[in-house]
Amino acid sequence: MNQKILKKYLKYNSKTGFFKWILYRNPRAMVGYIAGTINKIGYIIIKINRKDYQAHRLAWLYEYGNFPKQTIDHINRIKTDNRICNLRDVSQSKNSRNSKLRKDNTSGTKGVWWFKNNKKWQVRIVVNKKKIDIGYFKYKKDAIKARKEAELKYNYNIIKKNQHSENGIYVGTKSSLKIKYLLYTLLIMFYIYVLY
Repeated sequence: MNQKILKKYLKYNSKTGFFKWILYRNPRAMVGYIAGTINKIGYIIIKINRKDYQAHRLAWLYEYGNFPKQTIDHINRIKTDNRICNLRDVSQSKNSRNSKLRKDNTSGTKGVWWFKNNKKWQVRIVVNKKKIDIGYFKYKKDAIKARKEAELKYNYNIIKKNQHSENGIYVGTKSSLKIKYLLYTLLIMFYIYVLY
């Protein structure tokens, strides 16, 4: 797959993140229809010449002329939001830094958790695949402060909640992300299944 072949089949709208067919393929992929289906893990997949491609990687190819060298990170964490301003080519390590909090997180901050054995808050950061223990703290606020200082010290570059990233994408809160994801998913499903 290259940019020329991609542009033969699809038109990409960088403002919406959607691909539309510009070449008739079959009754489910007619000219003007939005391309792709959502896979089991929530990403949009587009089949071209019997091969599946992730839409976010195709968006990168369409805009820049080559596939990303590393991993594509959805800045706002919405897997179906393939606007080019929401995508960035980063290492797997940096991509994982932009992941949501674990369900069992009790502090509300990555790398900070309650350590039952000594009844204190433990702080850790992972840099270049190495775990660095920051320490134990009596108060959660002190542990969170230590974690934030470690992020600055090690240039961790986390995209924070409720702040704009360098690309101007609003990250939002956990509940607003779920609503946005649901709306994007419903819109795509509507286009794919209802309009066919």
